[in-house]
Amino acid sequence: MPLDQADHLARLAESAYERLGDHESLIYDGRRHRSGDLYRRATRVGAGFAGLGVQPGDRVAVLMANCPEVGITYQAIWRAGAVVTPVMFLVSPVELAHILTDSGARVLVTTADLMASVAAAAPQAPGLERVVVVDELPPGSPELPPSVTITPYADLEAADPGAIVSRGGTDLAALMYTGGTTGRAKGVMLSHRNLHACSAASYTASRVEGLTDGINRTLMPLPLSHAYGLIVTLIGWHAVEPQLAVLQRWFDPAQWLELAVEHRIQRTTLVPSMIQMLLGQPLAEADLSEMRYISSGAAPLAADTRAAWQRAVPSSEILEGYGCTESGSVIATSRPGSNRPGSVGTALPGYEIEIRDDKDQPLPPGSEGEICVRAQGVMAGYWNAPELTAQALEGGWLHTGDIGRFDEDGFLYLVDRKKDLILRGGFNVFPRDVEDALLNHPAVAAAGVVGRPDARLGEEVVAFVALHPGQPCGSEELLTYGKEQLAAHKYPREIRILDRLPVTSVGKLDRKALRAQVRD
Repeated sequence: MPLDQADHLARLAESAYERLGDHESLIYDGRRHRSGDLYRRATRVGAGFAGLGVQPGDRVAVLMANCPEVGITYQAIWRAGAVVTPVMFLVSPVELAHILTDSGARVLVTTADLMASVAAAAPQAPGLERVVVVDELPPGSPELPPSVTITPYADLEAADPGAIVSRGGTDLAALMYTGGTTGRAKGVMLSHRNLHACSAASYTASRVEGLTDGINRTLMPLPLSHAYGLIVTLIGWHAVEPQLAVLQRWFDPAQWLELAVEHRIQRTTLVPSMIQMLLGQPLAEADLSEMRYISSGAAPLAADTRAAWQRAVPSSEILEGYGCTESGSVIATSRPGSNRPGSVGTALPGYEIEIRDDKDQPLPPGSEGEICVRAQGVMAGYWNAPELTAQALEGGWLHTGDIGRFDEDGFLYLVDRKKDLILRGGFNVFPRDVEDALLNHPAVAAAGVVGRPDARLGEEVVAFVALHPGQPCGSEELLTYGKEQLAAHKYPREIRILDRLPVTSVGKLDRKALRAQVRD
């Protein structure tokens, strides 16, 4: 294998197919797919991208809910030497336009049901040249600007299979957009080597701990457009025996239970709010005796939620983990049999973790400080943001902004998430994104957004606003405005109008005071 291909993700997929052979590998919407068919489709679509003029290093945006074509498209983009740019299907047209413009993506792959969002975003993304539509567009579909060409996915699949375009390990493989506290979503640059390393570390940890011994039926409800969904796809390519994944279009608790029983699922990946929703289903009455492991991440899991799950599904064990987009979505994970409630486990192979103080000095076990990480899986940096990159990767360590501590045995505990992050139904909501949208309303002078505890979703988005003098505006009008400007998981469900927003002694927005109000 050429040296510059050693970390190539398309080569990783090709090696998996050569090693494991043709087998049933995916079930989606009642249809079974074989690994050989999926692989051959990717070889043709990859050549199809090249035929469209996609060049090595080009960013190709992928806007789809979960479906087989997501994985095929990722593999095809890598075969063409281009950069996967996943976009959550829930984004608003405003957010989609920002990602398309910021990334410089000239090609977007999507589905017919999302064309309304694409049509609304396209006029604000002048660099967009082509939209590839996976399924057939129905009559009366929204029209795109004349400068944008629509191409059926079938046209790409009609191409003759093409070879993998050579790329080096440090070349960009994915540009993952994540929210931030200093403005709109920013692109996290992950190289072929980054993604290869973090997926290999995840699989190695699973093998060492016996999580792969006879465990080959997985249920995947998390979005493949999320960093962890992307890594789960790659982890499967490291397997030494055939794997079967059952894919949900999006999480639905009743359907999850039905699929878990029907396919005798052994392992699944969830977030705490999903586990809470599943506890509302008749778990004890269902045959989940094959279920062994539940991987839980993205937020701390409440002790009573864990206990309720174990009572309902005693055959399974919940394994909490921790990661972020900038780390390739993985950092630490719990091991079977050595689970410590409240802990997210220990570092993955190849991942170094330190707890540091405000002077960037390591702290001893038991002390709380910022979680800092060093590994090959850590991002190359933020897209077009050298100053942010330098801050985040100071000294060669990723400064996560999360607060944690170690116990004496090296188990990591999260004390708090990134200062302002809200987790709603498994999706990250950054308050600044919501605040910026509300501040675009002519009547809004100031805005502050916090999370309110919610039994079903984990947290709900609540906004506080102060109005400009002489510009009256009701909360219902602002709620409607927020819904129009933001993705479905981001817009506030409650807006409170105040005379003025609370500030700290140095004039900064006092989120602690706002959080106290939503908890009163």
